[in-house]
Amino acid sequence: MSSSESNGKREPVKENDLRTPGFRGVRTTTLFRAVNPELFIKPNKTVMAIGLVTITLCVAYIGYLHATTENKKDLYEAVDADGTKYMRRRTSKWD
Repeated sequence: MSSSESNGKREPVKENDLRTPGFRGVRTTTLFRAVNPELFIKPNKTVMAIGLVTITLCVAYIGYLHATTENKKDLYEAVDADGTKYMRRRTSKWD
């Protein structure tokens, strides 16, 4: 505590203190900064855009794999009496 705080007087807020929003302006320990770097690192829009495109492509690829697997489920390889192989859709005995 400084002598001005012990007298009950507050120091005026400096203009520089207001320009650092969030946790960047708060005094913290080095351990806290090492454990939570995302609170103190400035956002990088280029990296965010690359990450967003990558995540979108991954989700699209998983959706594509799911759709093609669904289509392959109904097909099987059948063999004719003369030995030729062909793909045939599964049918129910109830149809």
